[in-house]
Amino acid sequence: MLDFGIVLCYFVVIFVTAYTGRKKTYTSAEDYFLSSRQLRWPSIALSTIATNIQGYQFLGMMGSAYLYGLAQANLEINAVQGLLLAAFIFVPLFLKHRITTITEFINLKLGPKVGLFYSLANLSLFSTVTLGAALFWGAYAADRVFGEQLAFLHSDRMLRIGILIVILGGFSAVYTYLGGLSAVVKTDVIQFFVLITGGIAVLVVAVQALGGWSALYTITSEKMHLHLPADHETLPWTHLFGLFFLNINYWCANQTVMQRSLAAKNLREAQTGLLVGGLLKYGMAVIIIIPGIALYGILGNELAEPDMAFPYLVTTYLPVGLKGIILCGLFASLMSTVDSTFNSIATLWSVDIYSGYINKKADDTQKIRSGQQAIIFSFFTALAMGWLLLFLKFENPSAAFTHTLNELRYYINCGIVVLICSAALVIIPNKKRVLWAFVLTLPLNLILQQTMPDMNYFVRAFWVIITGLVIAISGSFQSLQSPKKLVKAHSTKELRLGIGLGLSLLLLHLVFH
Repeated sequence: MLDFGIVLCYFVVIFVTAYTGRKKTYTSAEDYFLSSRQLRWPSIALSTIATNIQGYQFLGMMGSAYLYGLAQANLEINAVQGLLLAAFIFVPLFLKHRITTITEFINLKLGPKVGLFYSLANLSLFSTVTLGAALFWGAYAADRVFGEQLAFLHSDRMLRIGILIVILGGFSAVYTYLGGLSAVVKTDVIQFFVLITGGIAVLVVAVQALGGWSALYTITSEKMHLHLPADHETLPWTHLFGLFFLNINYWCANQTVMQRSLAAKNLREAQTGLLVGGLLKYGMAVIIIIPGIALYGILGNELAEPDMAFPYLVTTYLPVGLKGIILCGLFASLMSTVDSTFNSIATLWSVDIYSGYINKKADDTQKIRSGQQAIIFSFFTALAMGWLLLFLKFENPSAAFTHTLNELRYYINCGIVVLICSAALVIIPNKKRVLWAFVLTLPLNLILQQTMPDMNYFVRAFWVIITGLVIAISGSFQSLQSPKKLVKAHSTKELRLGIGLGLSLLLLHLVFH
C-alpha cells in the first residue's frame, strides 16, 4: 500500500508541475516549442540526460553487464564524445543561426530537398519506433519488476502491459500537449531525481550484497574491463569506432536531444549544460552497469535470464517503500523520453512540414495548434507500435524484434551522420553529392549485412559512414572548415571543462583497459 501511495504521489506531482509550469497563453510558437529560448544549464543537463535514459537500459543493459561486465558501460560513458562534439562544434553553429529545428540548419547548408529527407525520416522514426519502443519497454520493465503490485489493472499480463502503455503514453501526451517544452523540461528535472534515487538504491544494495566496492576487483575482476577481444561476438573493442559516429547522430543531430540546447539562453548555458550532462552520464553508467556486475559476483552463472538481473535485485534486496521509488524511477525513465519525443515531433511537424509546405502563411497560433495535433496523431501511432511490440514479444519471447527495429533505425541514422557532418565540416557542400551519399548508405548497409553477416553492427556502421562521408566530401576538401574556426567555446572556462571531460574519458579507458 505504501508503494502504491508513493507512485500515486509521483503522478500527482508530475501533472501539477506540468500544469502550473505551463504558460496560460503563448505569445509565439518559439515560446511553446523552445520555452522562449530561456533555458539555463541545470535544466539543459538534467532534462537531456533524463530524456536519454529509458526503461530498457535497466533491464537490457544491466542484464548485458551481468553477461559482459564493464564493456557494456562503453555505450554510456562514450556518450561523452558526442556531448563534446555537440557542445563545441554543432551547438555554436545552431545557435548562431537561431534555428528551431536541425532541419533548418540542413536547409541552410544542403538545401530544402535534403532537409525534407531529414525531417520526414525523423518524424517517421520518432512517431513509430522511438515512441513505441519507449512505451513498450517502460511498461514491460515496470510489469516485470512489479507485476504483483500492478495486477489490479488486469490479471492477464499481456493486457496489463497494454493498459500501462495507454496510461503512461496518454499521461505524457496530455502534459506535453498543454505545456510544450517548458512543461517537458520542468517534469524531466523531477523525473531525473526520481530516476537517480531509485538507481542509487539498487546500486547500494547490490554492492553491499557482494561485499563492498573492493569485492568488484576481487570477486568479479574478469568483468572489470572496458575492452573485450576483437573477435568477441557482441562487444569487440573495435565497436568503439562505429559507436563514435553513432554518438554524433544521437547527441548532435537528434532533435529530441538537441531541443534543450536550441532553447538555451545563450551559448554559455548550452555548453555548460551539455558538459555537465557528460559528467552525469558517468554516474548513470555506474548506476546501470555496476549492479549487473555485482549480481554476477553473487550468483555466478545461475541467473538463467540476464534481463532478470534488475528485477532480481529489486525483489530480493529492497524493502517496501523503496520499491515504490524504483517503480516511479521506471515510469520516469519512460515518460522523460516520451514527453521529449512528443515535443520534438510537434516541433518538426509544425516548423518543417506544416509551416514549410502546407501553410506557409501560418501564424503562431496555427503553428502551435498544428504541433499539438501532431502530438495527438503520434500518440496513436505510438500505441499501435507499442502494442505490436507487445504482441511480438508474447508471440515469441526469444525473438530479437527490438534488434530488428533498431537495425531499421540505424540504417537511416548512418545517413543522418553523413548529412550533419557534411553540413558542419564543409563550407560550401555539394548538395547533390551529399544527397546521393545519404541515399547510398542504406543499400551499402544492406550489402555489408548480407555479404558479411558476422561483422559487428557498430563496425559495419563505421565503414558505411566513412564511405558516405568520402562520397559526400570528395571534391570539397579545399572547402573544409579549419579546426580553429570549427571549434568554438563561450570562454576558457567552458573550454577547460571540455578538455577535462575528454581527458577523463581517455583515463577511464586506460585504467579499465
